[in-house]
Amino acid sequence: MRNQTNKLKIIAILFLSFIGFTSSVMALQTSTEMRTIKKGKFTLNFICKSADFSEEINQKLINTFFEVYPTLVKTYNKKSPKVVTFVVDPEYDGVAATSDDKVIFSVKYMSSHSGDIDVVTHEVMHIVQAYGQHSGMPGWVTEGIADYVRYAYGIDNAGAGWRLPDLSEKHNYQNSYRITARFFAWLELNHKGIIQKLDQAGRDKTYEECAL
Repeated sequence: MRNQTNKLKIIAILFLSFIGFTSSVMALQTSTEMRTIKKGKFTLNFICKSADFSEEINQKLINTFFEVYPTLVKTYNKKSPKVVTFVVDPEYDGVAATSDDKVIFSVKYMSSHSGDIDVVTHEVMHIVQAYGQHSGMPGWVTEGIADYVRYAYGIDNAGAGWRLPDLSEKHNYQNSYRITARFFAWLELNHKGIIQKLDQAGRDKTYEECAL
């Protein structure tokens, strides 16, 4: 009788262990499942590959996309993709990167910089830019426009401590990112609509250095 009781205990332990293992696998699978969110004309496919990543940050990424992307499409390129994919990836070592209609975000970066939500604004502008190969558009212009757009359309740059740099004699307008964005902000202030024209030149493959 005692042996039978011990066997039942062992079976119960094994069963509970199996249930625990199955639950862990299911949680891992759930964390990598794609969520599809549609609002109006736009759809976001959202994949988080980390079960431990903050759901609050996930939601911020989603909300920022729907707040910013439709405006950028309307303003800069109405032919931009209506379906976009976000992937939150623990294996990615950078901050964020965009390829075609897909943006990858770093779990490590976003976990330690949860307020830097306008990384979304910068990256989805790259989707809108869609310059393709052989556009003749220099990288400093591409990144400068994306940071200018973050400056102009970002929803919480202040919360991230992000701003355009103060003017410095050491700066060159071709330094890219925020330094170029500062130059572009000055250009737009004095020549309304010039950033839209510059952005369009990248897609039309009509960019010329002398245009600046």
